[in-house]
Amino acid sequence: MDDIVKQALAKWPNVPHCTGWLLLDRRGNWRMRDDAAQAAGAPGEPIRHTALLGFINRNYEADATGQWFFQNGPQRVYVELGYTPFVVRLARDDVSGKLMLTDQGGAAFEPAAAYLDDEGGILFTDRSTPARAAVLHDHDLDLFSEHTDLASDGQSGDFRWRDDEILKLEPLRKAEVEKRFGFVASPAARVAAGTTSS
Repeated sequence: MDDIVKQALAKWPNVPHCTGWLLLDRRGNWRMRDDAAQAAGAPGEPIRHTALLGFINRNYEADATGQWFFQNGPQRVYVELGYTPFVVRLARDDVSGKLMLTDQGGAAFEPAAAYLDDEGGILFTDRSTPARAAVLHDHDLDLFSEHTDLASDGQSGDFRWRDDEILKLEPLRKAEVEKRFGFVASPAARVAAGTTSS
C-alpha cells in the first residue's frame, strides 16, 4: 500500500466505504461503473490512465471476509469481480523460453495448482497464504493447450509449467469457485442483501 494512502487513512479513518463503482472484468481490465452502468448492469468504461491503473494495482487488497478493494486514499472502494480477484496472462520468456504468468498489474504469479472449470475456463492458485485465485485470460488458451495433456475425460490432465514441474489440472464447477477460494465476487450485492462490509 502506498505511503500516501496510509497517511490518508490515519488522517481520515472513518470515510464510508464505496461499492459498485469499480469492476475487474474477466480479461483483467479495470472498469469505472457510474450510476447508469450500475443501473443497467453494464460493465462500465475501461480505465486507460496508466498512472491510475498503477495506483489501483498497488493498493488492491482483500479484507478479512474475502472482499477485494482498492484503497483510494481514506476511502475503501470495494471491487466487483468479473470472475476471480486476479486475471493472469501466460507468455513464454524471450530469453529462457520458460513459461511465465503475470497478473493484471504485471506482477509475477507463481502457480501452485491449476484447475479446469465446467465452462472451459482455466484457473490457478498461487503459493501465497492465503492462496490467490486467478483466471487465465482467454487469449492465452492456445499457449496453455500446447503445454497441457488433457485426459480422455476432458476434465483433468497435466499442465507442464516447468520441465521439472507438472501441475495436475483439477476439475471444478464455476459456480463453486467463489466459495472454494474464499472471495466475494460482488460486495455490492452483499450490501444490497444487508450484509455490511468490514
